[in-house]
Amino acid sequence: MKNQVFLLSPANCGGIRARRVVSDAAQFALAEQLRTPAGASLGDVFSFVSGLYFRGKLAYARRFSRPPDPADRFVASGVLVITPNAGLRAADVAVTRESIQAFAGEPIDLTNARYRRPLEQGARALCASIGPDCDVVLLGSIASGKYVEVLLPIFGERLLFPPAFVGRGDMSRGGLMLRCAASGEELEYTPVA
Repeated sequence: MKNQVFLLSPANCGGIRARRVVSDAAQFALAEQLRTPAGASLGDVFSFVSGLYFRGKLAYARRFSRPPDPADRFVASGVLVITPNAGLRAADVAVTRESIQAFAGEPIDLTNARYRRPLEQGARALCASIGPDCDVVLLGSIASGKYVEVLLPIFGERLLFPPAFVGRGDMSRGGLMLRCAASGEELEYTPVA
């Protein structure tokens, strides 16, 4: 079976749930953990902020990732998250409240160099790390260029996506991926190109 890593599109860090998790008044476990110097897992925070869609992407990617070198810290889990200003980060990397607030302040826009440059650098580092025989599956929108225009020139034909996403909304995609992760039935992929 071919090696593959997953790139997950980010959660909206400017929404109501994001403001709740970074609030000084929040007293639930994730918010309290986020306020500590050690922080909380990026995947956990984005799952809270986004709800079903990100939770589905994360569960699916964890279930079906096959990184080429699990000892390589950059791609150990095979699950990387696109961030608004820090390029690609492992889903299990710790983030702080300040990180989430900084994410909220950066638009995910191709004209925003603070978004585009780190993503290009991270994608090039990932490409070098995984070698030529590993696929990269994007779990995010391909309808706009905000991810594809940056990633496609770097990964070419190895950048894949699930065609089952086409025509579905975020909630439907999230539910589909949770069901697939639970059943062990992997979706088919096709090149973004």
